[in-house]
Amino acid sequence: MGRGVSMMEWRYIHSGAMSGAMNMALDESLLQSVATGASPPILRLYRWQPATVTLGYAQSAQSDINLDACRKANLDLVRRITGGRAVLHACEVTYAVIAPVQQGCFEGSVLECYRVIAEALQLALTNLGLPASLVPGRRQASLPHSDRAVCFTAPSQYELLIEGCKVAGSAQKRQGKGFLQHGSLPLEMNLELLGKILPGGRGMPVAKRFQKIGWLNRWSERPLSIDEVEEALVAAFRQHLDVQWLDSSPTLAELQLVERLCEEKYANQEWTCRSVSI
Repeated sequence: MGRGVSMMEWRYIHSGAMSGAMNMALDESLLQSVATGASPPILRLYRWQPATVTLGYAQSAQSDINLDACRKANLDLVRRITGGRAVLHACEVTYAVIAPVQQGCFEGSVLECYRVIAEALQLALTNLGLPASLVPGRRQASLPHSDRAVCFTAPSQYELLIEGCKVAGSAQKRQGKGFLQHGSLPLEMNLELLGKILPGGRGMPVAKRFQKIGWLNRWSERPLSIDEVEEALVAAFRQHLDVQWLDSSPTLAELQLVERLCEEKYANQEWTCRSVSI
């Protein structure tokens, strides 16, 4: 695809399952590494233990989430560095792409970066036999507040849909010379739990309230495993972006920054539940 050797070599980090605070702190730490030129681009795949609700950067923990329901369900709660809506992370594959801006396949706008990554995600789902279509998102300003709080209720940016239902949620943050885009592809979705942790609905059945939310095994001819989907993503990103993987782990410096970010932000309930002005 005409990119130089430096853009063809990416770090691949498979983090396994971690807490919400650790996952979000590591994403930010890796973003700083790439933005300062200390690291080449990165594809990171990770999981959540325990299941976690992430808030978009500018969301209100008090009005957008039922905090008591989260506690009763033993859900972790953390605020992302990226914007967008709340996401319930449970049985899913979560990815993060961290890369320099204005280089290689990410030379275009923010929207173009979404498109390039969405094409790789679509390739992975297609290779798994799922009929995912890529659509440019439209703002859904008419949604009631309770539905605007959840990420999967409506498409935004470039999104992947199956039969009109959103099957991948993504958000992006740019910092200096780098950007982070992370997102989730749920294999299963507990709509009853989602209805409890997201206030509103006015007595509407959860199946109707969340009818535009999708999950992969809803359409797969056989149950897909997290391992299978992760393998498909690694292969699709390699093919679509023409990259060579460097199996990697976070460096000591990156882990030290993770520890500090957890203490200052992601594991700090005052930061997670604070009011945000933008």
